[in-house]
Amino acid sequence: MDFKDQIKQLADRIEKLKGQIHTEEATKNAFIMPFIVALGYDVFNPLEVIPEFVCDIGTKKGEKIDYAIFKDGKPTILIECKHWAQDLNLHDGQLLRYFHVSKAKFGILTNGIIYRFYTDLKEPNKMDEKPFFEIDLCDIRENQIDELKKFHKSYFDIDNVLSTASELQYTNQLKALVKAEMSNPSEHLVRLFTKQVYSGKMITSAVLEQFTELLRKSFSSVISDIIQERFKTALDKEKEGETPKTTRDNENAPKGNDDGINTTLDEMESFYIVKAILSQKVPLTRIHHRDTKSYFGILLDDNNRKPICRLYLSDKKKQLVTFGEGKTEQKHDLETLDDIYKYAPELLDVVSMYES
Repeated sequence: MDFKDQIKQLADRIEKLKGQIHTEEATKNAFIMPFIVALGYDVFNPLEVIPEFVCDIGTKKGEKIDYAIFKDGKPTILIECKHWAQDLNLHDGQLLRYFHVSKAKFGILTNGIIYRFYTDLKEPNKMDEKPFFEIDLCDIRENQIDELKKFHKSYFDIDNVLSTASELQYTNQLKALVKAEMSNPSEHLVRLFTKQVYSGKMITSAVLEQFTELLRKSFSSVISDIIQERFKTALDKEKEGETPKTTRDNENAPKGNDDGINTTLDEMESFYIVKAILSQKVPLTRIHHRDTKSYFGILLDDNNRKPICRLYLSDKKKQLVTFGEGKTEQKHDLETLDDIYKYAPELLDVVSMYES
């Protein structure tokens, strides 16, 4: 099993077991020790991993950190652990104190689900206030696995990690700023964009209010375009590997059948949009469609017991139906098919419900 599969397997384990983990010690045994193992270290070898590693802090003797990972006989990574349900923002000061008195170059603060990686970029031997890297095992992104792999025993190189740590730290902060601006554009950003397209002489408060909403919609539209373009590229590659199927399975054109079912271009476009949204959660091959005389259904694993959504697409009315707890139906009116993107959280929640 490769590294990516190990991490994803651990993520599945967390989702299944976290409701039964009631203590910090249980969090260590069930989640954090398997994580250390996935990084290639032998948790039972005291030359590699020492639990309850002593870090004397001034006059406080016998202070212990949960785990220390050793390299060439020296502590290299300190790991401070908390219960999986605890807020890590309340505990970074404790790791900072341990880091200060240790020769370790990296510190990890974790609750078994979220892992925050720290080092001393700003001031030698003093842990930075902000982590340079963070990963949530219940919400993993592909590029994060590549960064995490740098800490695997087989690839771990202190200089290599440090060379990218600064870039990662600033990139993460910039991404957070971009995300905040996209959801709620600041006045400064709105003015910057408005000046470049607005022909009026003055940017009044009314103009600002108008362009704030326009900018928010523009961000959403651009993201939708990017997702669709990437999805179409992935779909084209997927089709290249497929053998020709029956006319009804051919997704390139509207289809008719002897049973009176007619799959339209709008239905197939909606199918592509839903697949694009869910591609961040599950492989594309697990998302299927089934057309009926009354609605167009999209399923997980081609399983009738796992409906993701239903679409009612007529010339007069377009409607998306998602499913909540107990498969209760939630109806959403659509002006255009692009409005499906507005309900991405609901669609992702449905899949998460089935996966858990």
